[in-house]
Amino acid sequence: MTISFPWQAYPAPAKLNLFLHIVGRRDDGYHLLQSVFQLIDIADTIHLRVRDDGEIHHHNPIPGVPADTDLTVRAARLLQQETGCRLGADIRVDKRLPMGGGIGGGSSDAATVLLALNRLWALNLDRSRLMQLGVQLGADVPFFIFGRNAFVEGIGEVMTPVETPRGWYVVLHPGIHVPTPAIFKSTALRRDCPTVSVHGIDYAKTENVMESVACSLFPQVAAARDWLGQYAPARMTGSGACVFAFFASQTESSYVLSRSPDELTGFNAKTLDQHPLYEYAD
Repeated sequence: MTISFPWQAYPAPAKLNLFLHIVGRRDDGYHLLQSVFQLIDIADTIHLRVRDDGEIHHHNPIPGVPADTDLTVRAARLLQQETGCRLGADIRVDKRLPMGGGIGGGSSDAATVLLALNRLWALNLDRSRLMQLGVQLGADVPFFIFGRNAFVEGIGEVMTPVETPRGWYVVLHPGIHVPTPAIFKSTALRRDCPTVSVHGIDYAKTENVMESVACSLFPQVAAARDWLGQYAPARMTGSGACVFAFFASQTESSYVLSRSPDELTGFNAKTLDQHPLYEYAD
């Protein structure tokens, strides 16, 4: 007899790269980065229901993305394989974060699955172990399991907690998908940035080195950045396509968002000090 478990909902918040420098490359071709990752309160919602038959089912896969390749399914199966857990899960994802936006949607979804199932399946893996699993799914997944705003180095696996300004961000999406491989393959991408110290970062002297490449390939990104830049310093996050700007109050950010052109979609997002599921791992 199959036991019926209730559905439970868990947030998968977005992140912004407050800057992104490439400081070199490893022998295997991986780029060495420095960045500050900022959590914000806009999020996908992951719905999970425990199964007692060991099967993993995705109930609303993204059109064109086979369920077996979805990061949420891969995360659940990886957790099973690594622990020998005989329980399974039903998965449903309410997507709010745009794909290809540079705000970590898929990675955050996978991290939330690992954190939530670690508790639902009573596995009690610690944060370090979950982060080791996360890196097998994607470079940004460990950050969401780390669960705090961080100065990120290496290929994304070395994290130091940092304090960041509290406030609100306007995040705009120009309605296009920026493929990350196209950015990394560009000969125009700068790969020799000087290193930055985690102590006393001057954000005015930083940049996102992927921004100029993305803007040259996709003028819509440049147009969104330039429009937002009328109100506050604006830059692109990740490899694109979203752009963002910081405001001290929700009133200011709401005003700017209300004036955004029709071709741009966007949202206000409040800064987070830590992931909503931070306490799910020790």
